[in-house]
Amino acid sequence: MTTDWHLHLLTTPLQISTLLQRARRIAVVGIKPETHAEQPAFEVPQYLQSHGFEVIPVPVYYPEITQILGQPVYRRLVDIPGEIDIVNLFRRAVDVPKHVDDILAKRPKAVWMQLGIAHAEVAETLARAGIDVVQDLCIKVEHRNRV
Repeated sequence: MTTDWHLHLLTTPLQISTLLQRARRIAVVGIKPETHAEQPAFEVPQYLQSHGFEVIPVPVYYPEITQILGQPVYRRLVDIPGEIDIVNLFRRAVDVPKHVDDILAKRPKAVWMQLGIAHAEVAETLARAGIDVVQDLCIKVEHRNRV
């Protein structure tokens, strides 16, 4: 556990840039399938994949879907083999706590809550566990602004 957990709450442009530069594998919790291509929960991961990130789909709904963006679907983070650099959350703030145990069990380097999504208690829990946290920012916009 980190004693100064606030250091894991990433807010500055330099912190965001550094995180994005180091990341390669992004698990997207709440990703939508191709049938919802006009929605951010599909369009943003598609953008990330087109810019060289390995996107690992973790949809919350759509039990019949086995692939998104040509990648196999996982239902839980802990089932994904290997390390995860960023868990990108496309979940309403009220639903974010439902994913904490799975996130803590997988221990990604960072959790990114999309634009409009923030949860102070979850952010503190993750930061205290040594996981970097970004809240209320769009990963696509932040990446595009830093490329």
